Amino acid sequence: MSGIDIILLRPWWLLGLPVLALVGWWLLTRRGGLGDWQKASDPALLRAMAALGRIDTSSSRVPVLAMLAVVAIALLALSGPAIERRDTVSFRNLDGVLFVIDTSASVTDDVRWPQMQAMARFGSASLGTRPGGLIVYAGDAYAAVDMTLDHLQLGQTLSLLDAKTVPDVGTRPERALMLARDLLREAQVIAGDVILFTDGDGLGAASLRQAATIAGQGARLSVVSLNAPSAAIDTHAAAGAGRVFTLDQSDVFAAWINETARTRLEAQDYPLIFWKDMGRYLLLLALFPLLLLFRRQIA
Repeated sequence: MSGIDIILLRPWWLLGLPVLALVGWWLLTRRGGLGDWQKASDPALLRAMAALGRIDTSSSRVPVLAMLAVVAIALLALSGPAIERRDTVSFRNLDGVLFVIDTSASVTDDVRWPQMQAMARFGSASLGTRPGGLIVYAGDAYAAVDMTLDHLQLGQTLSLLDAKTVPDVGTRPERALMLARDLLREAQVIAGDVILFTDGDGLGAASLRQAATIAGQGARLSVVSLNAPSAAIDTHAAAGAGRVFTLDQSDVFAAWINETARTRLEAQDYPLIFWKDMGRYLLLLALFPLLLLFRRQIA
């Protein structure tokens, strides 16, 4: 949205407003006002104090209204009105994205390799405040970029990938996914995403087990397919609790990277990472009606 987004972190506190309205109505309609001193005090004493000018006979409702206003503002503050913190820095142990890219000959020699490379760079540019890392593999797997918030460095490294990046011949995605699993565990990431860029070569039972392990850690495995998604690619994404993207879905892919972790972290009870509670500042407004309770009376 173009305006300021406001939510209530604890909306159940608003249930106290109807109760407060009933209490306020009762107090304002009571004969004698708040305290009902005419019933509690000796009539002779009240007459004597009235003669000395020590009793306010105007039956002002200002103290009651002021008290009700203070409580109402407190209830609104407790409900947690919050604005979105768009510049919030992510924490490494909460969030992160690992790009796992197949640089074997079957991928880098394909005419669509530049398109896959560009999609990976587009994804890295869409990380926002999320840290990102890079794993490359062919016959073996290597961590090319550790988890970092330097997205420029990550994008530059993605641009340099080619068939010579990994000297080991072959395609072993299970080793890359095992490395990704270990990196997420070491970083204590709880809402991470592993994104596998592949043509489907080498996917099998071993890589499928790693996909399930990644999902078991609370992260997800998604796949960007060089060709039309195969059954193996769909199976791996399902086992990893992720989804499949094709090379013509760069906009969808970027939006997914940008928003998905926020949704997951909020679902795991981390709302204050993205929302700033303004309730404490709202309580300052309660000082104004509160001052009315301390006004001095003219003798």
